[in-house]
Amino acid sequence: MITYSAPSQKNMSSPVKVAVVGASGYSGRELLRLLLLHPHAEIVAVTSRALAGKPLVSEFPRLRGFPQAEALKFIAPDVAAIKALGATVAFLALPHGVAHEFAGPLLEAGLKVIDLSADFRLRDAKVYAEYYDHAHPAPALLDEAVYALSEWRADEIKNARLIACPGCYPTSVLVPLLPLLKAGLLDESPISVSSMSGVSGAGRKESIPFLFVECNESVRAYSVPKHRHVSEIGQELDLAAGRKVRFTFVTHLIPVNQGICTTIFAGLREGVTIDDVSAAYASAYAGRPFVRLLGKNQCPDTKNITSTNFIDVGWAFDERAGRLILMSTEDNLVKGASGQAVQNFNLVHGFPEETGLMVV
Repeated sequence: MITYSAPSQKNMSSPVKVAVVGASGYSGRELLRLLLLHPHAEIVAVTSRALAGKPLVSEFPRLRGFPQAEALKFIAPDVAAIKALGATVAFLALPHGVAHEFAGPLLEAGLKVIDLSADFRLRDAKVYAEYYDHAHPAPALLDEAVYALSEWRADEIKNARLIACPGCYPTSVLVPLLPLLKAGLLDESPISVSSMSGVSGAGRKESIPFLFVECNESVRAYSVPKHRHVSEIGQELDLAAGRKVRFTFVTHLIPVNQGICTTIFAGLREGVTIDDVSAAYASAYAGRPFVRLLGKNQCPDTKNITSTNFIDVGWAFDERAGRLILMSTEDNLVKGASGQAVQNFNLVHGFPEETGLMVV
């Protein structure tokens, strides 16, 4: 059984000054939206090499009318400048292989770092090299980084300096699977995972495969059989189960902007029932505001989670095949990235987890 004790709430009279490093991408945009709505955060720096000197609202016109946003201009990503502006927390909304350049210097400057990239999610530098095709650039920081799946590592997160937010696909897989593996409800047969993501998951860049005419009216699998997220999914499943968990993971691109839909097929141990599954979920996620348990034979829908920090979970048992079916949906840019980052920010600072995140 997982227990969680909320940290004591700190003095909220002064907002926490934050910087968003790499603020020009899709996750950066969502992060800015959420932080502007947060009652205890003040954005003091937004960085982008390409957009330095330009007003924030010129790149993101939807933020016009927010006094904070109107006052901000992009600056070059310089640690000394970020520190001088008073930031005590830096969110890194950067691609993998880039975040490490700033994480170490920001930590040395006394800031807490909340990283949305993959640079610090893995515990083993050799596994990182295998899946990301280059040596880990800052292996000394891996032992300090906390893999920050909010619902599972709250106590570690609140005391961490370097917070590695999980990937979007892994969040959609781990939230349904971890309680069942932790409780020993699943047998050792291979687990099959099929996930579908909107095009924003590829990032905000010019790329022919992600043009509208290439993606519209199209569904296709990709990165088979070795998607990069296999590494962090496997790491966390093994830790929860206390053994090596065998699984396959196939991702698909679907013609929507945002949203992930994941379906998982697993075997139950002899004597375990679907009611045991329901009980494990109820125990694991009691009081956790962003995991919505839909119940038996209920299928989640991406339209109900887009632009929110919720993850919806349903489950069923196929008597004919003898297989458990787990289903989840989340927004890849919010619960799968920026929203979970803000949820972790709340944990670090003793704010209620849902602060600034109850938006629909």
